[in-house]
Amino acid sequence: MNSSRTLGVLLASSASLVLVLSGCSSDADTTSAGTSTSGASSSAAAAAAESCPTAEPESGAAAEWNLDGDTGSIAVTGSTDDAAPLVTVEAPFSVAETQVQTLQAGDGPVVARDATVSVCYMGVNGRDGSTFDSSYQRGAPVEFPLDGVVAGFQKAIAGQTVGSTIGVAVTSADGYPNGQPRAGIQQGDSLIFAIKVLSVS
Repeated sequence: MNSSRTLGVLLASSASLVLVLSGCSSDADTTSAGTSTSGASSSAAAAAAESCPTAEPESGAAAEWNLDGDTGSIAVTGSTDDAAPLVTVEAPFSVAETQVQTLQAGDGPVVARDATVSVCYMGVNGRDGSTFDSSYQRGAPVEFPLDGVVAGFQKAIAGQTVGSTIGVAVTSADGYPNGQPRAGIQQGDSLIFAIKVLSVS
């Protein structure tokens, strides 16, 4: 819990964890491209998508994705216009293969593998169910090129349409195979992301 709070403070003034650790095992790959949405984008859609909802999901909201892992299970409810997503973990949760689920399909353009996207997301550790990173907690989306993030995050978003909400259960190999102590991620941890794609360029 303390590491999550510390991480949130740290990330408020730097790129998100997904970007900072885009090389999976190296902090040397830090980039400043992900410090919220681009000021250069002046479209009405981008202006409307300058924040991520911070409110808790409605109590009793039905899960849009239930997945039994090799160990444990998850239930994922995507975000709405007013509320952050909810990821419930029966820990320890792990998967042997990265699995992607479209929770709500958007009606925007298809996202290419090398696109730059603006997203709201949260990352949860399957080992203990803790949230290790969340743009929803910060209230601001992150913009980054898909070819500069961990493989599981790219697999989740590439091929989706703008406006979609997505759940993904990521293997350690597609996340942080060597772990990431700053985020409390250990070697072998499977991760869960809940993502909303706001825009693409």
